[in-house]
Amino acid sequence: MPYDQAASMTVTAHSRGPLGTWLGDASDLVHDPSSVAELLGRVHVPLYVVEHGGRVALTAQGEARLGGRDHDALDLRGVIPASPLEHLGDPSFAREHGARFNLVGGAMAGGIASVAMVEAFAKAGMLAFYGAAGLGLREVEDAIGGLSTRLLDRPWGSNLIHSPYEPKLEEAVVDLYLRQGVRTVSASAYLDLTLPLLRYRYTGITADTQGRVHAPNRVVAKVSRAEVARKFLAPPEPKWLRALVESGALTSAQAELAATLPVATDLTAEADSGGHTDNRPALTLIPSMIALRDEVARMHPGAAQIRVGAAGGIGTPHAAAAAFAMGAAYVVTGTINQACVESGTSDAVRARLAEAGEADVTMAPAADMFEMGVELQVLRRGTLFPMRARKLWELYRAHPSLDAIPQAERESLERTIFRKPLVQVWTDTASFWADRDPEQVAKAQRDPKHKMALCFRAYLGQASRWANRGLTEREPDFQVWCGPAIGGFNAWTADTVFAEPSQRRVVPISLSLLHGAAVLTRLSALRTQGVHVAADSLDLRPRPTAQLEELCL
Repeated sequence: MPYDQAASMTVTAHSRGPLGTWLGDASDLVHDPSSVAELLGRVHVPLYVVEHGGRVALTAQGEARLGGRDHDALDLRGVIPASPLEHLGDPSFAREHGARFNLVGGAMAGGIASVAMVEAFAKAGMLAFYGAAGLGLREVEDAIGGLSTRLLDRPWGSNLIHSPYEPKLEEAVVDLYLRQGVRTVSASAYLDLTLPLLRYRYTGITADTQGRVHAPNRVVAKVSRAEVARKFLAPPEPKWLRALVESGALTSAQAELAATLPVATDLTAEADSGGHTDNRPALTLIPSMIALRDEVARMHPGAAQIRVGAAGGIGTPHAAAAAFAMGAAYVVTGTINQACVESGTSDAVRARLAEAGEADVTMAPAADMFEMGVELQVLRRGTLFPMRARKLWELYRAHPSLDAIPQAERESLERTIFRKPLVQVWTDTASFWADRDPEQVAKAQRDPKHKMALCFRAYLGQASRWANRGLTEREPDFQVWCGPAIGGFNAWTADTVFAEPSQRRVVPISLSLLHGAAVLTRLSALRTQGVHVAADSLDLRPRPTAQLEELCL
């Protein structure tokens, strides 16, 4: 049947010879849109595309025979392989992490990736990371202690964020993870390797009787730059290993083993995401990171075992399917999880996220790397935070101290941003750092520029906490980490039960993403066979878990 003569039909095929023949009962053939959509949605069942009576139809019944012709049988126009959700991505990723599916709940900082969220993901067979960044040690200790007790051997981990201005905090977090037996971390925002990170990775490294090297702790590194990725893909340079031996973290024998083992076990290519991001396009970043992995593996064979995943922009089945099609071993979600009820943020933030479009995001200075000019992506809609944060950065660059800021600017800061005198801002800031890291206060007393940075960082840091707590009086200053994925996510969930913020839960949404990606993967296989399925025969809407279990679990 010529393709251009069947544009109005549900399933059409190019005018070429059939693949073979199909033997079965013609009453099992379906071609109406709803029946085709239902069959395509049963992703664990292979399907046949059959021509009958001048029409092309689908069926899960009968027997297909490739090649040859049989005048008593119907022409076989295509075969749709089964695409179980477990088959999306690299099965070795799920196997190593004790998961069922290759979808990861990202470690959104400040506890947004909450204990409740990690537990929900883990119990559904998906790896998730607790959002430990920006939290106090006691809170992190309580959280991972509870997760360890309740999740046992289920897949989970915690965030380890680079802290260039608080190296002692990074060390303390690593101490905690090693003491508590946290076996997997999401290493994020790293510009270079650090001794605490390497100490975590290689503590307990051994070799078995066959000489195979094993390190009990896994590092899932999130990167967007090739120069950083290269460091994670290879073993540490000798200078790092010498420092670990000198500090007593490793023995000389262990350092020799570490010299053969890459820093990362998995590498997440972070595209245009919420929070720290370089706004890289996934279409170029994912394949370039895979190519870099393969390049490094030619010098360091262990890198060949490192799986490359995709993060940033994963908010629809099409995005997930595209990432898997480009070779991603797993996909990581973040922004869309923040919109779910399990997230450690407020109902006020979830309501704003539910109204956001792709263009409702922008870049703003980051609190933890303020002095370096590092930015992160935040929600722009309904908040003055991005504008006010940029104002603070401009003042920081232009003046050597708080006292050097012109009086009119000082009064504006006190009235609109800080809502209190700058003298009080410093008093409160110094009190905070006296408990957290007294050296910061001592440095500020010696360096007026550092004093200004700490005061400005106080606003940036509190703005995310105000948002997470839903502090009504500070709504104009809410800092909500958000990527453009939220726009696609809201469009996908529109006119479904998940359009309502109170109905958004991470497990059905994540499984729906995978299910939709599996359907699209099946369609891609059909297109290579010259078969086209009309848009009205696709059902990619998110579904409750019970419906998904009936379809594909």
